Amino acid sequence: MTFSLILACLWALAANVLAMLPSRDNYWTRAYWLIGVGIPLLGYVTYENGPWVGLFVLIAGMSMLRWPVIYLSRWLRRRVGLE
Repeated sequence: MTFSLILACLWALAANVLAMLPSRDNYWTRAYWLIGVGIPLLGYVTYENGPWVGLFVLIAGMSMLRWPVIYLSRWLRRRVGLE
């Protein structure tokens, strides 16, 4: 297992632990931090392991941070005018 995949696994573990802790802002601050760390990490994983592994890590990260993805898709649909 490469170093980038170990870091991605640690990111996933940290995301799960942070989700278990209580929060006053519905976890949005933690989600922003996880996104900020996860995007460069995703690039590193893709660089070291190829696009298919990078796609798998992207889907895994999106499943953990699904509400920011849902709100982004709603915003994009409103912006484009599909609703």
